[in-house]
Amino acid sequence: MILEVLALDAEGRGVARNPDGKVVFVEDALPGETVEASLIRGRRSFDLMRAATVLHESSGRRAPRCPHFGRCGGCATQHADARTQVAAKQRWLEDCLQRIGKLRPESLLPPIYGEEWGYRHRARLSVRYVAAKGVALVGFRERRSTFVADMDSCEVLPPRVAALIPGLRQLVPRLSVRERLPQIEVAVGDEAVALVFRHLLPLSSEDHAALRDFAQSTGVWIWLQPGGPDSAQPFAPEAGRALHYTLPEFGVRIEFRPTDFTQVNHAVNRLLVARAVRLLDPQPGERIADLYCGLGNFSLPIARRGAQVTGFEGSAGLVERARHNAVLNGIEARFESADLAATASLGACGPFDKLLLDPPREGAVELVKALPQGWPRRIVYVSCDPATLARDAGVLVHVQGFRLGAAGVVNMFAHTAHVESIALFER
Repeated sequence: MILEVLALDAEGRGVARNPDGKVVFVEDALPGETVEASLIRGRRSFDLMRAATVLHESSGRRAPRCPHFGRCGGCATQHADARTQVAAKQRWLEDCLQRIGKLRPESLLPPIYGEEWGYRHRARLSVRYVAAKGVALVGFRERRSTFVADMDSCEVLPPRVAALIPGLRQLVPRLSVRERLPQIEVAVGDEAVALVFRHLLPLSSEDHAALRDFAQSTGVWIWLQPGGPDSAQPFAPEAGRALHYTLPEFGVRIEFRPTDFTQVNHAVNRLLVARAVRLLDPQPGERIADLYCGLGNFSLPIARRGAQVTGFEGSAGLVERARHNAVLNGIEARFESADLAATASLGACGPFDKLLLDPPREGAVELVKALPQGWPRRIVYVSCDPATLARDAGVLVHVQGFRLGAAGVVNMFAHTAHVESIALFER
């Protein structure tokens, strides 16, 4: 079937319509292209197809850098250059704001670009031992599948981490728990790499020896996780040194455990934090709340500007590590455990002049509904989902009386359809 591709959807697929008007999502196709597409799967409301031949090529098309692209599901848009990827994300943000929030920002912020390759400092690598062949697969899952891609390299992982994949594929078959080892989590700090082995059965002494040998030969830190994230403990080296990243513009060092949430792209995170602080414009003596504060990624730079900062976070463990990071940096900031869906704790600590929000994908709709009329006067909202940002923005503007001063995208995850964004609200 010959199709004219109109746009990219939220999963990085081309969007077209067949001659009957039915929506078609076309993998490996870009806006403005004419493609001959083959059917993958049909549905009542849409079809999923793949671009078999590109008849008219977009100027933004390029050859994928990774030999596994198209089979591995880790990337969706390596066939598009950076400008094409970011333009699609910007359009998706604007569309969500208009369609869901019934809003247009007063100004669009310039997109934040970053390194396209070797940027992914956090990853969960799936593991599958193939008993019939006596081999292990370690990597991301295949596109549209639960199977693990057969890969020996990765262009979005830092080169030092990508180089570990062949060794991990050799290590796993040597372990007694090879069939009960579903995941290896990667966490990269400024000076070290940690691998967290999620194992569902106890490890043998031979397993311990093999893991220590791997740690020594590669220089990585190995942690073991027999249960949930809180069960993760350092194994080699046993001292359990902390990973860290820095925010040089603010003279801040953030220490973290390998299973803690940190932004996947450290270089782009530095740019994001700088933009958030500029938009928030903290002044000495202002009372500012950082909601969903995590390790203090935004709180500590804001406090460095002289504001009185209180960070609120649902995880008690993260609160303790945020407090540790404040002491580590010699910064005065307060951190409190709070269920941010129940805003009584926030109100009891208020009023605040300004807020910074960085919620999970589900957003913060109950919180923004419950904001008092008198405060804050400015909000900077960092989002990992344009749809929930748009929903919450609609509440802030149409119910709470804010105006949407600015919004823009941040290319935190190059070559994926994931959209990070930031928005400024003022009364």
